[in-house]
Amino acid sequence: MSGALAYDDFLKVDIRVGTILRAEPFPEARKPAIKLWIDFGPDLGTRKSSARIAHRYDPGRLPGRQVAAVVNLPPRQIGPFMSEVLTLGFPDGAGEVVLAAPERPVPDGGRLY
Repeated sequence: MSGALAYDDFLKVDIRVGTILRAEPFPEARKPAIKLWIDFGPDLGTRKSSARIAHRYDPGRLPGRQVAAVVNLPPRQIGPFMSEVLTLGFPDGAGEVVLAAPERPVPDGGRLY
């Protein structure tokens, strides 16, 4: 398999589940995005993310929804907003992001394995 990833390298990527507490439009972003505040439980707390999901999601309907995110990347400045985690998703048939999430509620902060 070309470009195979060692299992130990996979373990370095810390993917956690969290619940969106707040979501706001992000009109200053170059590509349509939404600002998210995500609760990752007592150990990690609330982290911010800029997610390119504005074509598919309404910010008013996102609070309460669980999502998966990489929590151990360095923060990234996106215009005037500091994004602290990378919210994960997959492209749909039109190339728009569909959020990655557990199929049923799980405790916030749980690590993907």
